[in-house]
Amino acid sequence: MSHIALFFRDFTQHFRDRRLVTVFIFGISSGFPWVLTGSVMSAWLSDEGLTRSTIGLFGMVAGAYSVNFLWSPLVDRVRIPLLTDWLGQRRSWILCCLCIVFVATLSMAFVDISSQLFVVALLALIISITSATQDIAIDAYRIDILAENESDKISAAAAMATSGWWTGYALLGAMPFYAADIPGIDWPDVYLALAVIVALLIAYVFFAQEPESNREHVHAQLEQQYQQQLCKHASILPRWVNIVIAWLGVTIVEPLRSFFARNGVKTALALLAFIFLFKIGEAFLARMSIVFYKEVGFSNSDIATFSKLGTAVLTIIFAFLGSLFNSRFGIVKGLFISGVAMAASNLMFSWIAVAGPKLSLYALAILLDGFTQAWSLVAMVAFISMLCDRAFSATHYALLASLGNLGRTLLSGYSGVIVDDWLHGDWSMFFILTALMVIPSLVFLFLIRKRLYQLEQQFHENVKKAKG
Repeated sequence: MSHIALFFRDFTQHFRDRRLVTVFIFGISSGFPWVLTGSVMSAWLSDEGLTRSTIGLFGMVAGAYSVNFLWSPLVDRVRIPLLTDWLGQRRSWILCCLCIVFVATLSMAFVDISSQLFVVALLALIISITSATQDIAIDAYRIDILAENESDKISAAAAMATSGWWTGYALLGAMPFYAADIPGIDWPDVYLALAVIVALLIAYVFFAQEPESNREHVHAQLEQQYQQQLCKHASILPRWVNIVIAWLGVTIVEPLRSFFARNGVKTALALLAFIFLFKIGEAFLARMSIVFYKEVGFSNSDIATFSKLGTAVLTIIFAFLGSLFNSRFGIVKGLFISGVAMAASNLMFSWIAVAGPKLSLYALAILLDGFTQAWSLVAMVAFISMLCDRAFSATHYALLASLGNLGRTLLSGYSGVIVDDWLHGDWSMFFILTALMVIPSLVFLFLIRKRLYQLEQQFHENVKKAKG
């Protein structure tokens, strides 16, 4: 048997691991809230006659995904009374967040958007904040569930997480658009059905396995060191003050110190800059894509078939191919390929803007977009996971992922303004602009490639040591 065949056989065996099935289901829980506040919300607002600028700005409620690192240390450290002892640190946070998302989604079904737009925005904000908090726990779960000597499964776990996310966002997200075209069904009815899906995701949490971790032991040791230092230099402080300062130090200071100590200050800053720049162009495209499809002339069913079902199926397929490529040739090369594909897919949408609602072009654009989504997500998820310290996995992943989401949420909220005010409705030029936005990140990736190769090599050497 050839080396490639052996590698393929060994790699596919990873997906038989039951824990990765849980990673997939939790990926659905992570992607589905984007349906509630993203594509379905945009379609609902569009059908109600709101302007493109308003729809774009309305999407800024998802800014929580960009700043969830601010409270991510709490997910690492704070124990939820009763639930944590029963379910564990990660599952208790996931369960609480899903319950809040369920209540907010159910409330959407009983709101009149024409007269209660503020209430809709508030519920969308609650869903975004809660879902962003849930993402912290889910990402940490994915990292913690694999032992350190199983880190060779990191790309497989990234593929399962990506496939789950797109199953929740696109496959399940297609259902509302099909339902919206059924006579007698309106958007509040759709949100009632979406709440049922959230309830099913809640039920699965009780069947998941809680990761084993020495995180609390490491935190306790660090707190003890802090208290010893405080007693030496601030002995006049009451003991309870020392305890509080030590807890805050381990919760807030140590995750940052650990990240910069592991990578070096210059490399750490370079990594943060690259992650921020990488998907800005795609973020601007995604925010306006549903509005674009409807204005060009595609029906809700067309959108559901191509942008939801088509993209989801292609993304799941390419996610596994991408994880296979990353395991064989490296994550950094995977990032380069996905960046080039990202620019190409954006140009395809520019072609549709000129040619009109041709389903053949739409299908080709979705093919490229599915490849881009999958390849970039798998590479980025695996890349960020590789950089995390397991003692602070929730904090580190949230810090890095939130930078990647910054353009996707806050900056992309101005995408409608760019189309309306800057480009005067010129969709073709808008998509050309989003393609050009990819170039700075590729240049930056090229400049720091040698250091990234070193980090990747060091990571694989640590895996071999842990196994041996």
